[in-house]
Amino acid sequence: MTHHESAPIVTLTDAAKHFGPVRALDGVSLSVAPGDCIGLVGHNGAGKSTLVNLINGGLAPSSGTIAFARGGSALEAGVRSVFQELSLCPNLTVAENLRISHAALKGPGWRRRARTEILSSLDTVFPGHGIDPDSEVDTLSIAERQMVEIAIGFAPRGTEARLVILDEPTSSLDAGIADQLLAHVKRFCATGGAVVFISHMLGEVFDVASRIIVLKDGKVVAERATADFTRGGLVDAMGHVAAEGTGAEAGARSFGAEVIHTDQGLRAREGEIVGLSGLAGHGQAAALARLYLSRSSSWHARKSPEVVFVAGDRPRDGVLPLWSILRNISVSILQQGARRGLVDRAAEADVAADWKTRIGIRTEDVSNPILSLSGGNQQKVLFARALASPAPVVIMDDPMRGVDVGTKQDVYAMIRAEAARGRTFLWYSTETEEVCQCDRVFVFRNHEISAELTGAAITEEKILEASFEMQEAS
Repeated sequence: MTHHESAPIVTLTDAAKHFGPVRALDGVSLSVAPGDCIGLVGHNGAGKSTLVNLINGGLAPSSGTIAFARGGSALEAGVRSVFQELSLCPNLTVAENLRISHAALKGPGWRRRARTEILSSLDTVFPGHGIDPDSEVDTLSIAERQMVEIAIGFAPRGTEARLVILDEPTSSLDAGIADQLLAHVKRFCATGGAVVFISHMLGEVFDVASRIIVLKDGKVVAERATADFTRGGLVDAMGHVAAEGTGAEAGARSFGAEVIHTDQGLRAREGEIVGLSGLAGHGQAAALARLYLSRSSSWHARKSPEVVFVAGDRPRDGVLPLWSILRNISVSILQQGARRGLVDRAAEADVAADWKTRIGIRTEDVSNPILSLSGGNQQKVLFARALASPAPVVIMDDPMRGVDVGTKQDVYAMIRAEAARGRTFLWYSTETEEVCQCDRVFVFRNHEISAELTGAAITEEKILEASFEMQEAS
């Protein structure tokens, strides 16, 4: 490797970015060289997304400097970004989406070349993916869309990907597909590529990163080789005390009457936390959607109980982008306290302020636009919307995507407290840690329930076994 090839791809020196009075990034210095895999961690609002947008050239620093290899721009230096909020055009095909970031694809036959290039990239990163490059993106599952976005990030696109920034890249992927990505990241870095890997799944960070940088309140508070961190030490550096244990509260809990019983065999009782697990795309999200949309024929109870939905796909199913944080929270409770059809604005503001504190939404003012928040804080707003409502049944479709480890523990505790008061939760998650919070778990395979697990039987081994091999539900 020549000196030119081993020189840093990007170097930041005392870089800062301010948005009015908000210091999103406050004097960060770092360099990324070929072969580096940097794990970038920090709670929601720590400045990770702002740092990424400085590195990829999307933002200019308010002060400090950014220098790219070869003296050019981020694009010329081979810097690519795969964002937490997926940015594909849903009305275009997979191949056509590649064309958007690949200006050299033009002239007769460009679609054929685009199909070949994206298929090759998908095959390299995700062997056996089964994605048709002629499929329109809006027909794909959220996991498949994330796979396409990642494949576009690593695709040649007329130049060479030298530094790929992956922002929560596995948030919608099941464990098997996530492992394929992590293996590709290791191969990519071993052959001279570089990756900035942002994830709240700390096990993945320890698996792939050669160096870990911890951001807190816009500053680097720790930076050293991965081997010099422990998990507990890393969580402490992020500024949140590691929670004791990950399982549900000790001791047996009693449940009320059965409130859900579907033809498929999905059941839940009052006060029960029911998990849906298995490989992504095997019918879990569809089962929840059917339950939510046609609940009148799905409920065992004589009168359909009110339900509320927490979306994992924020842009598509959750956030109301033109509204404020307050309006996004209060939309589920507008009828409460309304007089003659008029909303009680004071009560609405009180509810929003209460949930801002309870769930830790990082904002100075809940009247700010919802899009002023980081992705993780937007997800907290969706939780606040659901839990502020009086609905006795909460349906959650992989709701922890992009939420930091500290917030996860807070939300787990909140879910258990609400369940103890009689609320029922149906919770689909691609993370085994979350599934193990549940009282009962239904494992899906090929759009059917392959196992029903309770109590001590809810383990990663049992879930994996049922995900890959049909067995009698017990």
